[in-house]
Amino acid sequence: MNSLTYRTYQPGDENGIISLWNDCITGDPITPLRFRKLVLLDPNFDSEGLRIAESDGRIVGVLYALRRRLPMIGTDLEPEHGWITFFCTDPAVRRQGVGTRLLREGESFLRQHGRSKVFFSSYAPNYIVPGMDAERYPEGHAFLTMHGYTRNYTAVAMDRSLTDFQIPQDVAELKRQREQEGYSFTLAQDRDLVELIAFATDVFNPDWGRAIREGLLQQLRLEQILIARDQGKLVGFCLHGAYEGVAERFGPFGVDPSQQGKGIGKILLYDCLALKRAQGLHGSWFLWTGEQSPAGHLYRRAGFHVTRRFDIMSRSL
Repeated sequence: MNSLTYRTYQPGDENGIISLWNDCITGDPITPLRFRKLVLLDPNFDSEGLRIAESDGRIVGVLYALRRRLPMIGTDLEPEHGWITFFCTDPAVRRQGVGTRLLREGESFLRQHGRSKVFFSSYAPNYIVPGMDAERYPEGHAFLTMHGYTRNYTAVAMDRSLTDFQIPQDVAELKRQREQEGYSFTLAQDRDLVELIAFATDVFNPDWGRAIREGLLQQLRLEQILIARDQGKLVGFCLHGAYEGVAERFGPFGVDPSQQGKGIGKILLYDCLALKRAQGLHGSWFLWTGEQSPAGHLYRRAGFHVTRRFDIMSRSL
């Protein structure tokens, strides 16, 4: 093998990156369409952060580092933070320092832009996975650990088959009881949207508001969004199909903290699963929740099971 060269992304690299990705990151394959949307068209894309190792004209290593150039909300550019969202090297060049050099180049790029902390890989809006799946990618996890990355927390992905789904009688009864108390549970309408996006953004996460807004500009339909109100006040929402237009992907989903403990989230969750089943979908899944969080326990009781665990990792630069 000839000597390796290192450089930044150049137009025309796409097929080589995707080919290497699918050879190496076998648990999370990608298509040219997804690569285009999640990387090239990301509002924070900077070719200087997409680092390439090349041998004989073939891409044998890649790492993507980025920082926020467009605020998620207001003017907040999270000036201290940067992210690495994916990396991989061809097995033929592993343990030759290729990954280490790409990592150091990516970290240097972030440091040059004033970043003092880097995360793998909890970047919004266009993360591929929430963090490192140590079970699926033990070498990747060991690589980050060797270079000083430590676990901040662990997120879980969960799945549920819908082939046998029915709303339990106790949930149906709870819904009737809440409706008698003045709650309503309806499909979203245009008149709900401004309030819904503000609620998702301000009460929960700016990325949730963005996902709803951008989803509706693309494939998301109002018939995929459920709204809960208490005496007319919006107190919760639940939807599917917001992320990349994948109908079986659940979320975002939230209930006003002041309303928690009343079963509003349970009603919304089961109604959304029933909605998905009525559309002919056979499954429901999401990538990110806390296993021992209230939401995690709610999902388990609704028949979801953990399918993957992701360590959100970081280090100081």
